[in-house]
Amino acid sequence: MPEVTNTTIPFGEYSTWVSITEPDEPRAGALPLIVLHGGPGMAHNYLQNLRALTDTGRTVILYDQLGCGNSTHLPDAPADFWTPQLFVDEFQNLLAQLRITEYHLLGQSWGGMLGAEIATRGPAGLRSLAICNSPASMALWAEGATALRAELPDDVQRTLTAHENDGTVTDPEYLRAAEVFYQRHVCRVVPTPADFAASEDQMEAEPTVYHTMNGPNEFHVVGTLRDWSIIDRLDHVAVPTLVVAGEFDEATPATWAPFVAHIPNATSHVFPDASHCVHLEHPEAFRQVIATFLSQHDD
Repeated sequence: MPEVTNTTIPFGEYSTWVSITEPDEPRAGALPLIVLHGGPGMAHNYLQNLRALTDTGRTVILYDQLGCGNSTHLPDAPADFWTPQLFVDEFQNLLAQLRITEYHLLGQSWGGMLGAEIATRGPAGLRSLAICNSPASMALWAEGATALRAELPDDVQRTLTAHENDGTVTDPEYLRAAEVFYQRHVCRVVPTPADFAASEDQMEAEPTVYHTMNGPNEFHVVGTLRDWSIIDRLDHVAVPTLVVAGEFDEATPATWAPFVAHIPNATSHVFPDASHCVHLEHPEAFRQVIATFLSQHDD
């Protein structure tokens, strides 16, 4: 069995929880993979099956970003505390604390956005970037969500709009309507995988980061990230980049197309019959695509 070490590292006056999974049989030259979770504020749980990439002989590192999971929670922090730069700083601190000099980076959803933020800064040890189910701008994300909402049953659309207009987005009727969207475009596995439910439960118990930066749900983005875009900085990404998405992903093709168009060495892969959580819906196929990409860029 791969050895798992859970620890916390200092990040200024706070702490970041880190989980390091070592392979049974390390492969010479196989660089560690660092995984960035989504949300923001979704915690690492729903990405735990990526530990299986240790089968390829590499170390896999997951961590909970500040404000969620097992890391320091800051429910009283002001809205302007929660910025992309904060999480870039936390990541760079993680590298320093763990003395990692070369690595691959994989980000899912918000994690892919964060991964792009990190990569545009040209970090010396980054060897490749995998952007999974992520938008290059929140304006494109909102446009995609609007288009997908228009395909929902009429009564679901009316319920969502009425409660959003009334500010009653915690009403059980609204939540049931939102679930229709989630089952189509977020995770199509029924019943909901336990790891996904664990991340979702902790986020609902401590929603500060998600509600502040995103909003009440995936398609009603009213938080501080609503104007975020990285499109005009993508030409600064200097490492091989793989962009992946699902056929029915809430990250629609228009949202991730700028990554492929503007990152100099980028390729894409779309998984059929999958949505936002490809790694949960088709875990073996997802890991195979990622493993092949990583092995091509270990040197």
